[in-house]
Amino acid sequence: MNKPVKLVSYIRVSTQRQGDSGLGLDAQRSCVQQYADSTNSDIIAEYVEVESGKRTNRAQLAAAIDFCSKNDATLVIAKLDRLARNVHFVSGLLESGVRFHAADMPNADRFMLHVYAAMAEEEGRRISERTKAALAAARARGVKLGVTGQALADKHKASADVFARSMAGTIQAYKDTGLSVRQIAVRLNQENTPTFSGNKWHPTTVQRLIKRIDALC
Repeated sequence: MNKPVKLVSYIRVSTQRQGDSGLGLDAQRSCVQQYADSTNSDIIAEYVEVESGKRTNRAQLAAAIDFCSKNDATLVIAKLDRLARNVHFVSGLLESGVRFHAADMPNADRFMLHVYAAMAEEEGRRISERTKAALAAARARGVKLGVTGQALADKHKASADVFARSMAGTIQAYKDTGLSVRQIAVRLNQENTPTFSGNKWHPTTVQRLIKRIDALC
């Protein structure tokens, strides 16, 4: 029998509130554990970071990389976008010499990791642009942002969370049957299930819903 591979788990959440409550942490731990089980690996250490994805100065990540180097271990995260929406940052990590895997892409080679990092970075940029455009349009319509705007945002988020919870069982059932994100989108459209905004499903829409569900776990 082959000797188990040593893994170091790196988990990141974006806010202190998420870190304190554990929102998203259990989902990431579960994903990493499933990866470990499927690859005959042992998780010998875990590092948890509470930091925005836009920041690249992360003490816990640096500690995790150092631990991997000293213990001949492999760094593993649940999802690539949990690491950073920054191609340069991911490239630097890959060039550090430390073995690195994303549990959601266990067979991805270095080229694929670069591509997915670029896609995550572009998605982050588009989200930022859409948010700025929406705020500018609201101001142009005379909407007063601040307390009222925050209240509306909180109401929208609460409604989106309720929708995500209502879809959690369906999404998990599809995932358990081995359907990909694209296949799940097709199935939901075939069943005439609308998205939260009442539109058709796309792979990116399903992926965002899965992320919201994971964050609520």
